[in-house]
Amino acid sequence: MNNTTKTILGAFVGLILLAGAFSGGFIVGHLMPATGQLPALGDVIPGVPGAQPEQQAATPDELETLFVPFWEAWNVVHDQFVEQPVDDQLLMQGAIRGMMDALGDQQTFYMEPQVYENETSSLQGQYEGIGAYVDTEADYLTIVSPIEGSPAEKAGLLPGDKVIAIDGEDMTGVAPEEARLKVLGPEGTTVTLKVAREGEAAPLEFTITRAQIEIRSAEGKMLEDNLGYIDINTFGEHTTQELRSALDDLLKQNPRGIIIDLRNNPGGYLSTSVEVASEFIDQGVILYEQYGDGRRDEHKALSNGQATDIPLVVLINEGSASASEILAGALQDYDRATLVGVKSFGKGSVQNWVPLSNNQGAARVTIARWLTPDERLIDHIGLTPDVIVEMTPEDFESQRDPQLDAAVQTLLAMLEGNPIPTSQPTSLPALTATPVQ
Repeated sequence: MNNTTKTILGAFVGLILLAGAFSGGFIVGHLMPATGQLPALGDVIPGVPGAQPEQQAATPDELETLFVPFWEAWNVVHDQFVEQPVDDQLLMQGAIRGMMDALGDQQTFYMEPQVYENETSSLQGQYEGIGAYVDTEADYLTIVSPIEGSPAEKAGLLPGDKVIAIDGEDMTGVAPEEARLKVLGPEGTTVTLKVAREGEAAPLEFTITRAQIEIRSAEGKMLEDNLGYIDINTFGEHTTQELRSALDDLLKQNPRGIIIDLRNNPGGYLSTSVEVASEFIDQGVILYEQYGDGRRDEHKALSNGQATDIPLVVLINEGSASASEILAGALQDYDRATLVGVKSFGKGSVQNWVPLSNNQGAARVTIARWLTPDERLIDHIGLTPDVIVEMTPEDFESQRDPQLDAAVQTLLAMLEGNPIPTSQPTSLPALTATPVQ
């Protein structure tokens, strides 16, 4: 059954693990079956230049005149392009891609079949790739940190490595997001990365065997000073269950407070963001969903949370987007948590992922904006933390975490009734970490 997926996923086609991210489990509608292919050439229809009988039949009556130039161009390519035969499927996919791009919304685009498959797998907690967090905002795809135990770590990739070639193909001028997709691939296959590393006179080359990687979306542990710590790295199919399990374990140890780490969390299901927020907020609106026609939906807390009273500090950064911003924004609006880190990405829109017929990928389209409980619109704005602390490239390379250190100091100050310590941002640029598998 084809269905529509409502997501509030992160900000880039990526913001994901190098295997995908952003699946669809929140079903909000269904699609009518499509033909799955464009009509073939036929005899010219008198009076309708460029149109063919099958093409005219496939075009809705009210759009026949509008689509005449499209079919003219279609036929010109088939009749005159130097390299024949042309690939009709690629032409069809290109037409869809161009239509979606014409809307001018970065979050609305065509997801090719392989991309759609990769993206929908990651929120299920399974990935096929090399296992590393990456920065897709630099000139080259840049390693932020390999995932512990991953092929990337075992191969020797380090934070700051710039991927300058993939399988012998020069990545100069190639968009980092496109480069990220080139690293994707099935388990057991290999990819060769040439990287530029600071301090090395010549590029280094790594041949890495991709693997199936399973990553829990929510994990907890106890820190010193009897503080709890929960890392939520996505809002997927198993996040609510895993979060509740982590809270069960932590609360049995009677923590004085909890740090919630949402750094580099690209988002996920809208429904999961409400479920997760409800673990920390007893009642009230978690977010408003605002549609283009003025309609508004309220999404309220479920009133079944385990940690609605315990003091909280939330870590955010440039890679915290969408669903993670919903959680952080709601906690900030209700004064349930102090936010520490740097300004979040600012992805305040909701998308439907609509699978297309015949396994031809999906149309991802923005259907609404969302607002925090205080009706703040954070799209392209982001959330500003209460305590600003940046992570520099040197911090990554030295495996220092001043943001977590500041979160601990902030939580201790809250518990002891002392003024919350403030930190000034450094002058060095911070890396934007995109989970990549």
